[in-house]
Amino acid sequence: MGELDAVIHQPVRLKIMAALKALPPTEQIEFVRLRKIVDATEGNLGAHIQTLEQAGYVTVEKDFADNRPRTRVRLSKQGRRAFEDYVAYLRDLIDGQSG
Repeated sequence: MGELDAVIHQPVRLKIMAALKALPPTEQIEFVRLRKIVDATEGNLGAHIQTLEQAGYVTVEKDFADNRPRTRVRLSKQGRRAFEDYVAYLRDLIDGQSG
């Protein structure tokens, strides 16, 4: 069994990763919608997304829609694998406890 991924394990980042994992691999979610899902402030969410981006777990795209700035986030292939490994680690912990 590996080690727990401390980047993902932080509660807000875990919520972000879970929300993004629920999307199809190529789909993005807008920052505003993600903020509502994870119930975080704008600054808090931005800081956590930056941490996930630095780890290579998410990609961030900034552009304009109707002359307004828009930020969209997507789970990277590396992030998808990391989240799957994280869930597998937790399952292994549970299976080890029940035996």
